[in-house]
Amino acid sequence: MGKNIVEKIDDLVDVRYILISVSDKRGLDDFIPRLLKISPGIFIYSTGGSYNKIKSILGESAATCLRQVSQYTGQPETQGGLVKTLDFKIYLGLLTETYNDDHQADLRRTGAVSIDMVIGNLYPFKETISKEGVTVEKARGNIDIGGPCMIRAAAKNFIRVAPVVDPQDYDMILSDMKTNNGSISLRLRFQLAQKAFDHTAVYDRTIADFLGAQSIADARKCYRT
Repeated sequence: MGKNIVEKIDDLVDVRYILISVSDKRGLDDFIPRLLKISPGIFIYSTGGSYNKIKSILGESAATCLRQVSQYTGQPETQGGLVKTLDFKIYLGLLTETYNDDHQADLRRTGAVSIDMVIGNLYPFKETISKEGVTVEKARGNIDIGGPCMIRAAAKNFIRVAPVVDPQDYDMILSDMKTNNGSISLRLRFQLAQKAFDHTAVYDRTIADFLGAQSIADARKCYRT
């Protein structure tokens, strides 16, 4: 089956819709107000604790620019946040290409929006396994699934989407958007994509190394069989 070869893209992409789902919430108190000051028309979709954090930052104005992902997708988050962002509408919004007519028809058909920026970082697996006495089960529960998928989708589509994984990059993003009247440049999107793939690669390598160092006896003792 052939794959699309993209030939035409926009250097500058206007940031309108943002998806935020983060474990590390550092910097949001400063970043969100400054972001909306640069682009007052931005709309944010968010999940769980990230949604609550952003709602507290925005106060009354949250009603006009913030929505839970579950309201957008029509699917409630599963118990314990097991499934939050793994949804067809989300991935259409992340992976569709601007000048692909079929992609644009899919967006219209489903009522999905093109997501222009993803701000995501992952469950603290490394921090979890660094604790004394950590079990295979405790580590297993801190393996993020939706986060890496979301970040990788955004990074793959850097031709249109900005994948943000590090709070230390917030100032750089705001500076780029301010310079470009609320848009984000291809140069920065590509730079962020490079960092995003490194982020997920290190994360997966850490999981593989930890599990590789465990025995089946270590796993068995966590459970009743």
